[in-house]
Amino acid sequence: MSRMRTRLVVIQVLVVCLLAALAVRLWQVQVVRGPELVHRATETRTRTVIVPAVRGQILDASGRPLVRNKTSLVVSVDRTGLVGMRDGGMKVLTKLSEVLSRPVAELRRRITPCGPGVSKPCWTGSPYQPVPLDEKVDTREALQILERQEEFPGVTAEIHAVREYPGGRAGAQMLGYLSPVTEAELEKRVGLKAAFSGVDLAGRDGLEYIYDEDLRGKAGLRRVQVDRMGKALGVEKQVEPVSGHHLVTSIDARIQAVTEKALQDAMKAAPGADGGAAVVLDPKTGRVLALSSAPGYDPAVWAGGISANMYKHLLSEKSGKPLVSRAINGQFAPGSTFKVSSVASMLRAGYPLNGKYSCPGSVTVGGRAFNNFRGIPLGTLSLHLALVKSCDTIFYRAAYEQYLRDGGRTPRKTVKEVFANTARGFGFGAPTGIDLPGESAGRIPDRRWKKEMWALTSATNCKRAQTGYPEVKDGARAAFLKRLAHENCSEGFVLRPGDSANFSIGQGDVLVTPLQLARAYAALVSDGKVRSPRIGWALVRPDGKVVKTIPVPVVGKLPVTEKERLYIKNALSQVASDGTAAGAFAGFPMDKVRIGGKTGTAEVWGKKDTSWFASFAPTQNPRFVVVAMVSQGGMGSQTAAPAVRQIYEGIFGIKRPAALPGGKPVSRLPKFAPDGTVIRQ
Repeated sequence: MSRMRTRLVVIQVLVVCLLAALAVRLWQVQVVRGPELVHRATETRTRTVIVPAVRGQILDASGRPLVRNKTSLVVSVDRTGLVGMRDGGMKVLTKLSEVLSRPVAELRRRITPCGPGVSKPCWTGSPYQPVPLDEKVDTREALQILERQEEFPGVTAEIHAVREYPGGRAGAQMLGYLSPVTEAELEKRVGLKAAFSGVDLAGRDGLEYIYDEDLRGKAGLRRVQVDRMGKALGVEKQVEPVSGHHLVTSIDARIQAVTEKALQDAMKAAPGADGGAAVVLDPKTGRVLALSSAPGYDPAVWAGGISANMYKHLLSEKSGKPLVSRAINGQFAPGSTFKVSSVASMLRAGYPLNGKYSCPGSVTVGGRAFNNFRGIPLGTLSLHLALVKSCDTIFYRAAYEQYLRDGGRTPRKTVKEVFANTARGFGFGAPTGIDLPGESAGRIPDRRWKKEMWALTSATNCKRAQTGYPEVKDGARAAFLKRLAHENCSEGFVLRPGDSANFSIGQGDVLVTPLQLARAYAALVSDGKVRSPRIGWALVRPDGKVVKTIPVPVVGKLPVTEKERLYIKNALSQVASDGTAAGAFAGFPMDKVRIGGKTGTAEVWGKKDTSWFASFAPTQNPRFVVVAMVSQGGMGSQTAAPAVRQIYEGIFGIKRPAALPGGKPVSRLPKFAPDGTVIRQ
């Protein structure tokens, strides 16, 4: 009996202790930590989901779409509901794999949140955001899912907007592309988590990148109530997204199409050509009317995600790097098109504008002979005829004389470097500042550049001077490279006489982009002002109201007087009729539209020449500047000049319907109806 009583006492003590412990714990939870736990409970009852806005279109100068949105079926899953299933959603994913023809492992990776140690593709967005698994679903696949919802809980097939390119390959590098926002971007850039969701696409290149914020619009917000297990209970708050602005560009889709076709034809007509570019500017405004690069690609490959193999193809040397725009990124020796800068340099150095200059077949520069084209002497010429006939030796001699005035191999303490500094005044050697990313600067090789390059390359050159180039099979070339390496090792920091001669005709180490050359010619034939070209013209709201126009900044002035500028322009006005491009323009109706310009043939070691033609029209009141370049295209008069002729024939309607019936660029923004559609005038 006493044993039973003892046991009861022990039990009573235990019960009292447990009740005391429970009371203490309740006091801690309700009194001590009450506010904290209430806050946590409230915090976990709502989740914020960002709703992406409809991206704005990219339009041409008349309102024609260059990039627009089209609807596409997208299969998405509720990740929270899926992982909450007993099997972690494996049964559903397996069935989806059969419908979408995608491995289960890939589908699992796509719904896995990105983080340390997680391989791509993975999910960068909110766990309460539907995760898109396939953005290229056809109607049959969508119906299989929608008609058997009991087999696909939490899976939806909805219509989303994706990018479409009505012009196909036209201007692909200029327009750019979209790809999903990455987790790294969300972490690095302050405030992005409030502006982006994992289903957002961000501009990665071209106009899509530069105007991304305006095109993207403002995302909406949905605050979802969930229970403690994470199941959505309802929508607490919803803010509708605001669609992005439309970007109206100065590009004319008709001129762009003509330019693309002319460049393609030029590439086909030049066996071995490995790249090309064409630029059309309005010299009065500095706006870009067409920008083309070859080889090109179809920008539709980015819609719904690009494969790894396709991305490698776009960047590979074998395919010609079609993702890279040769119009703004390609750097090439400009050949004789550069002589407009050299004439200005001579005038800055004191050579008379109306002087007479000997054009022998060859001149000696630093003990070496530098020849005219095919060594043909042209007699005594004015600077006007030196441009028309493209005499080299006049410019060789003038550049060498200025080189000697600066001290030659042992430069004076202060050097004028007239040719290099004048070229910079034309805008060469620096980016134009166009509203596109990743523009190249070109190169103006002066004495400072020589020293900087020697500091970077002397170790390699000195090593090669000893070892030579055993991997080069061509014995003559290997010997030349070894000799060159020895020279660069011992005196690579010295600007040599030949460097100055080559500079004067746009050869040697001089590099320009097609856009830089077009910009320089636009300044030369208009008002002498150097402008930073623009493609964007205006931003327009979806309801048609113009938000703002995009100005074209003036960034400099040509280093020539008005008289000198007109003199050079008038000389160039004869090139297509009586000069080096006369053959390419034979039969062209100059009485209707007179073309001016300059051919360029730039030598490249181990390759065919780079073909150039820089032009303007009509010569009296230029409204177009057209520059074409074909890498390994041969002589300028054989490849680039015919391409430019074809562009002008398309613009002015010679033997075909005119791309511009009035023969002038569009000068007014398109008008929009209240619903955002373009009013055709």
